[in-house]
Amino acid sequence: VQLQASGGGLVQAGDSLRLSCAASGRTFSSYTMGWFRQSPGKEREFVAAISWSGNTRYYADSVKGRFIISRDNTRNTMYLQMSSLKLEDTAVYYCAAKGGSSYYRDGRTYNDWGQGTEVTVSS
Repeated sequence: VQLQASGGGLVQAGDSLRLSCAASGRTFSSYTMGWFRQSPGKEREFVAAISWSGNTRYYADSVKGRFIISRDNTRNTMYLQMSSLKLEDTAVYYCAAKGGSSYYRDGRTYNDWGQGTEVTVSS
């Protein structure tokens, strides 16, 4: 599946932003989808994941309570609603797709990746 992330931008701390990940192909609804991010000088880290049905969602502790992952299988699109943004949320955000639901925190288990969208949070 081909993925296209969008929605990044420059915001102030405390603001909200919604990222989108548009997928091509008719099998989007069969994939576990995830968001990862990478800041300069840091390793890529897991942010959130959602099961194929949307019924199960997983979050990194650092974003729990502030970010919401969702998907619309009729639109082949996944979203990440980010609220109460902090300076440390600044990163390039990537969406990814994988088969199965195991090891959803491990980026190495994801087969397809989007190009990334940059989020910058300023004070």
